[in-house]
Amino acid sequence: MVGKFISFEGPDGAGKTSVLQALLPQLQAHAQQAVVLTREPGGARISEKIRELILDPQNTEMDARTEALLYAASRRQHLVEKILPALAKGAIVVCDRFVDSSVAYQGAGRQIGEDAVLAMNQFATAGVQPALTIYLDVPAAVGLARIQAHRQATQYDRLDRERLDFHERVRAAYLRLAQQQPQRIVTIDATQALSAVVAECLGVIQQTLGAQWQA
Repeated sequence: MVGKFISFEGPDGAGKTSVLQALLPQLQAHAQQAVVLTREPGGARISEKIRELILDPQNTEMDARTEALLYAASRRQHLVEKILPALAKGAIVVCDRFVDSSVAYQGAGRQIGEDAVLAMNQFATAGVQPALTIYLDVPAAVGLARIQAHRQATQYDRLDRERLDFHERVRAAYLRLAQQQPQRIVTIDATQALSAVVAECLGVIQQTLGAQWQA
């Protein structure tokens, strides 16, 4: 891979969307390569179709393992269709969620096993992982309160509607991953003001890009 692969992770309500929207213009201004912003589940046509299935609040009968397999399938298609070609062209790919999300949400949140979900996704990705993962950390109760304050009832997806204990398991899994892989995962306190979070993220990315960053 010639380019650089960066992922953003965080529990629901961590503010990833707002942070990425604020970061993108600065990345485009300073990075020497093209910057590609994408998301999971989704990011490619087939992957977006799978996203609709996964997040549809009407799909209440969806089995936890079915959900995990759908995420992995969406990820595989996204990887081969969008991420890998962009990296091969030398782009900086910034992805809103990747494998860590499945480990946290399906492995821990759904309680089907973090190791099992990781193995499934290693098969789906052939072991591809980001060079840098920025984890935006926020307590589960704070994240859910943010969601409730900023979304209409019709905007809630299946995961937003889970109980607090589900989201607490998700956060705990993220913190474990960050502790286990400090060389890849950088934790940032997302309870800070947006400007402070964006500034920290920018500093971490600048460090990672090194000579590929231009002042």
